[in-house]
Amino acid sequence: MTQIHPTAIVSPGAQLGQDVEVGAFCTVGPQVQLGDGVRLVSHVVIEGATQIGARTTVHPFAVLGGAPQHLAHKGEETRLVIGERNIIREHVTMHTGTVGGGGVTKIGSDSLYMVGAHVAHDCIVGDRVTFANNATLGGHVVIGDFVFMGGLCAVHQFTRIGRYSFVGGGGVVTKDIIPYGSVWGNHAHLEGLNLVGLKRRGFTREAINALRAAYRLLFADEGTFQERLDDVAEAHADTPEVMEIVDFIRSEANRPLCLPEREV
Repeated sequence: MTQIHPTAIVSPGAQLGQDVEVGAFCTVGPQVQLGDGVRLVSHVVIEGATQIGARTTVHPFAVLGGAPQHLAHKGEETRLVIGERNIIREHVTMHTGTVGGGGVTKIGSDSLYMVGAHVAHDCIVGDRVTFANNATLGGHVVIGDFVFMGGLCAVHQFTRIGRYSFVGGGGVVTKDIIPYGSVWGNHAHLEGLNLVGLKRRGFTREAINALRAAYRLLFADEGTFQERLDDVAEAHADTPEVMEIVDFIRSEANRPLCLPEREV
């Protein structure tokens, strides 16, 4: 039941699953794999070694699997792997990885990428994320599950953004964002917790209250940051959500931590 429009160009080496729809003027390269039920609406370019999971829909003028925008890339074969049930809107671009970055860009499942969003080489993006219009990732960025990226925001290369975080529209993120955090501004600073997102995702009142208490203690004025981090870990050792923040901060990182602005 696969449907290929007469004006589409599908290379002989491409692998198409069942019930795939390739619309008008699409181009599908020889190393592309399209899962069952993938729909390319029209004018879509899928190139490189790109794998797209089942029931993903790609809208016009998206370009997926292009070579990385990296001067060290010399044409080596690298990959783009996209999960299932994603909605990829107009003019979205996602690039393959680089040899130095592991060779693969990984996109999760069940996500929405709005008009003009960009995922650069070697990024790892989780499940159920939302990228609003023109949200942009530099190379090697790691995005956790359920993250919301506001319109026109930009993320510096090698930055980590923890699960359930919210990046406000126009935010320029140059530092790591804790899980459940909410950041705004240019350059972005931590404004608190993503309480709206937590409530929408069904977090219990007890978990939210524990996160709020931990946040207040972690970013208080008393003591050193390390002392406060240890206090949070001790006080909330039985709260998985709080310990996720603690583990995120303690883990090895390439970028500094995004912190609240201090009042002058």
